[in-house]
Amino acid sequence: MNDSAAETSVGALYVVATPIGNLGDMSRRAVEILTGVDRIAAEDTRRTGRLLQHYAIQTPMFSLHEHNERELAARLVEQMAQGQTLALVSDAGTPLISDPGYNLVRAARAAGVEIVPVPGPSALVAALSVSGLPTDHFVFEGFLPSKQAARKARLELLRPESRTLIFYEASHRVLDCLKDMQVVFGVERQAVLARELTKQFETVHAGSLQTLLRWVSDDPNQQKGEFVILVEGEQNAAAHDVNAEAERVLSVLLEELPIKTAAKLAARITGVNKRALYDRALQLKETQS
Repeated sequence: MNDSAAETSVGALYVVATPIGNLGDMSRRAVEILTGVDRIAAEDTRRTGRLLQHYAIQTPMFSLHEHNERELAARLVEQMAQGQTLALVSDAGTPLISDPGYNLVRAARAAGVEIVPVPGPSALVAALSVSGLPTDHFVFEGFLPSKQAARKARLELLRPESRTLIFYEASHRVLDCLKDMQVVFGVERQAVLARELTKQFETVHAGSLQTLLRWVSDDPNQQKGEFVILVEGEQNAAAHDVNAEAERVLSVLLEELPIKTAAKLAARITGVNKRALYDRALQLKETQS
């Protein structure tokens, strides 16, 4: 073990957060730990290699990812129990947050290995902090399913959630994701799209889901990069419930009328909130298409 890391101790696992874009966000402590441990477990050694080169860190690396983590965990824990020190890093941000590492940390804790957090950047926290949405209670959902049916099913379960919802999304799915959110949560549900945080082309845009979808659709540049999507929680779920009778009336009207007109008339007939009926009408049409 190198002398430059005063904090490292015999037989320990350091979970080290690294920059999500801007290399200036790397903490001094993280540099010291990565310099001082025996080895670094990296999700992608090529990507982490560029970070280490920038900070002149020469600690040996090896690859630890979702496909080999279970296989390697027991051996790594045994090595740490015998005195080795290991740092775990992901491609960017805080390890284990939608990244590998859970199995290793769990096995290390079960074996009594010391586990030390070295905190730092996290895309979800960075996005939440500037979103303007409630931050006292929130739910992190990570990546939604890639298939539309499964994605919409998951969103349906989250529809009545009153806490701020936070998602990660890939560039090739962001439009489809926003479309499904609009259908499930409603066009007026407030949301924030945070793209390429801390990088050169960072954008943070707020508005209704309908507004965000139009904005991203109209600008191909806003469809590139890494995304955090934050959605305001349902503020008054009980007031927006569409009961069985209201849905029956709405379904009949939709057979003959446009969505907006059908929702307006259904609201007059049943007394149910017009916006809730409009959102439900969108869902019914989507199901039929």
